[in-house]
Amino acid sequence: MIEYLDPRAKPGMPVEPFDLSADLDGAVNIGLLANGFPDSVAFLQHVEEALTERLPEARFHHYNKGDASSVVSDQLLETIVGECRAVVAAYGH
Repeated sequence: MIEYLDPRAKPGMPVEPFDLSADLDGAVNIGLLANGFPDSVAFLQHVEEALTERLPEARFHHYNKGDASSVVSDQLLETIVGECRAVVAAYGH
């Protein structure tokens, strides 16, 4: 049996604010993490182009976990945390 799930919230559900943020002023390092799905790297290249327009001093570091079915390794996570103030994680299809 197939069950379809509707990702929309039920009407009247309380709004939960997104509280995470990063100071992106100046020459900040931003990581772009592809998860291994086809086109995830290409998608993040477009994200970098858009972010560069808004954050011209930002520097971008590219990472790819290579396999969509695995989690980010501890070693890669440590590298990202050590090099970046913010990270955009994305996947493609």
